[in-house]
Amino acid sequence: MTKIELYAQLLPQITSLLQGETDPVANMANLAAVLYHNLQQINWAGFYVRREDELVLGPFQGKPACVRLKRRHGVCWAAVEKRETLIVPDVHTFAGHIACDSASQSEIVVPILKGTEVWGVLDIDSPVKARFDETDQAFLEQTVNIFVTATFARSKQI
Repeated sequence: MTKIELYAQLLPQITSLLQGETDPVANMANLAAVLYHNLQQINWAGFYVRREDELVLGPFQGKPACVRLKRRHGVCWAAVEKRETLIVPDVHTFAGHIACDSASQSEIVVPILKGTEVWGVLDIDSPVKARFDETDQAFLEQTVNIFVTATFARSKQI
């Protein structure tokens, strides 16, 4: 199965899984599990939630992770500040990269917007350099949109 075929299969499953649930923790937990167990060549999939000048660890799958990321440090904060998805083919060349797992070689981070504010990020790491591409970006951005619609469209949760 190609990556595009896999993603085409996963999107309706993700939509169905999150449908009707507005709790952000529940939705992040299920989404992290789906991504971790279905995407190939990844070693971490999870969320960081913005709490003023920090990103705080949310639900994830993989090895234990850094709990708090200080502002202006790492790929996650770079995605928050740029308000766009970042693909890092080699994390060791990214100035300020935070190495929670020394096995990680590449990373993709998708900001989660609630209205006009960055609420948090979806962060996925791989032990393979240059693992992520524009196909992954398109799928993960659609996945985040499904999360935002399910979680915040009918909810006042933060």
